[in-house]
Amino acid sequence: MKIAKIIAVVLLVAFVGIQFVPTERNQSDVVPKTDFMLVNSVPDHIKSKLQTSCYDCHSNNTQYPWYNKVQPIAWFLEDHIKKGKAELNFNEWDSLSNRRKKSKLRSIIKQIESGEMPMASYTLIHTEATFSEEETQKVVKYMENLKDSL
Repeated sequence: MKIAKIIAVVLLVAFVGIQFVPTERNQSDVVPKTDFMLVNSVPDHIKSKLQTSCYDCHSNNTQYPWYNKVQPIAWFLEDHIKKGKAELNFNEWDSLSNRRKKSKLRSIIKQIESGEMPMASYTLIHTEATFSEEETQKVVKYMENLKDSL
C-alpha cells in the first residue's frame, strides 16, 4: 500500500511539473499574400469548410481549444500542427510551383474522399469539421476544377 502511495505522489508531481514545459504556439495575425483563399476564387461555402476543417493544422494560425495548455495534450497538438504544416501550409500556397500545387490538390482530393482528412482525432472533438457527403462532393469538385485550371 505504501508503494502505491509513493507511486501516486511521484506521478502527481510529474504531471504538475510537465505543466510548466512550454510549447510553441502556431498563431499569427497576418494572412500572407500567398494564402490559398487570397490567390484563388474560393466560394464562401468552400472557404468556410476549409477554414473549419483544415486551417487549424494546415496554416500559420491555429484556433486553440481550451485544453491546449494541458500537458501532454499540448505536445500532441503541437506535433500534429507541425506535421500538418510540413505536409501542406495553406498560407504558403502561392509560393508553390504549379506542378507542386497539382500534386497537393490530388492529395487533398484523395484524402478528403477517403475520409483520411480531417483526422479522426480532430473530428472527435471538432464535430463541425467532419465532411458530409454533399460537402465532400462540393469541395472535391472545386479542388478538381482548380487543379485542371493550373
